[in-house]
Amino acid sequence: MTSIDDLERPAAPDRPATPTRARPGKPVRDARVDVVRGIALLTIFFDHIPRNGPALLTLHNLGFSDAAEFFVLLAGYSSMIAYGGLFRRAGIRTTLGRIARRCLRIYLFQAGLLLATLVIVRIWMDLTGLTPRFGVAPLLQMGLLPGLLRGLALNALPNYLDILPLYILLLALFPLIYFGMRHGIWGVLALSGTFWLAANVDHQLNLPNAVATDEGWYFNPFAWQFLFVIGAALAVAIQAGEGLLPWRSTAVAAAWAYLGFALLQGGSWEAWGLPDLRPLPIGVPDKSHVGPLRLLDILALIYLLFSSPAVRHASRWRPLRLIDACGRHSLEVFAAGCLAALIGRILYRTFDATWPLQVAVNCGGVAIMLGVARLLDARLRRAARAASG
Repeated sequence: MTSIDDLERPAAPDRPATPTRARPGKPVRDARVDVVRGIALLTIFFDHIPRNGPALLTLHNLGFSDAAEFFVLLAGYSSMIAYGGLFRRAGIRTTLGRIARRCLRIYLFQAGLLLATLVIVRIWMDLTGLTPRFGVAPLLQMGLLPGLLRGLALNALPNYLDILPLYILLLALFPLIYFGMRHGIWGVLALSGTFWLAANVDHQLNLPNAVATDEGWYFNPFAWQFLFVIGAALAVAIQAGEGLLPWRSTAVAAAWAYLGFALLQGGSWEAWGLPDLRPLPIGVPDKSHVGPLRLLDILALIYLLFSSPAVRHASRWRPLRLIDACGRHSLEVFAAGCLAALIGRILYRTFDATWPLQVAVNCGGVAIMLGVARLLDARLRRAARAASG
């Protein structure tokens, strides 16, 4: 593994950069990260609506891992790119302040999503007489205000609104990860892996969650932090490798072989109406604690994505610009997707998941998410033109 100081050297771009495209010392954005994260955000929207047709073809039906693993791992990657070099350029105090403001911003989005969800579901219950089967149901059973306060304290995390609290916690821990990696990346990875293993061995190693049946966070932070740390280490390796992981034919073959096994073992054969092709009589790998099969699955995917020059080139393809924008404005797009998925769940529960309604819900949700990304991109371009003018 390379030195963390390589973050100061941006990855080699596909064509020579001009002074107007990048400022010296500031890392160049990796389009692969934003495109993959954008696809993950759209996938999370599809997956957050039960009985949703497009969800039958998303990643969690094609193997062991799903979009959540990508989201967390790339959060670690982006944190190292955004704040790792900033520690050296701007100093500890400035960078810690920037991280604290980002954590606060994520928390405010979490609070806004929680409040909006509780109010929308409460109104829906009053209008239809129906009750939610899961999600914020436990919070509403506590009462609207008590449930909101427990949720704001991050002591009661409902389904579909439990990944941003994990992100806040991991980002708050990033300074420790960064300075640990300055002394030794492998040591930090080993320590992080030890916590992941401990969480898989003892499921009681978790943070409390008042609305969970096992009284723990669904995204167990002691396990999921390993993906975040791997993402941070990946950023260092990518920068040192001039934008690519080392390509090894044996590693590529092993990755494809494992993904083929994951497809056979983890494919939703019954939901697809096909014969069951699973070779082994094992259950679905544990998501809450990132079971070993899930971990290997996401590592194989990441290796193939970040070792291929073709993927790096394709990520700059013009038709993917809106997907790229979704990844660059991930927090706002995620929030828009959460609310769109909530409306979709309500509509499916109220009127049944008919195909015309599914088309309307999915097309509408995707349009909202892409529209938010486009509006935010346009605002940034106007601000940049005003600053340069």
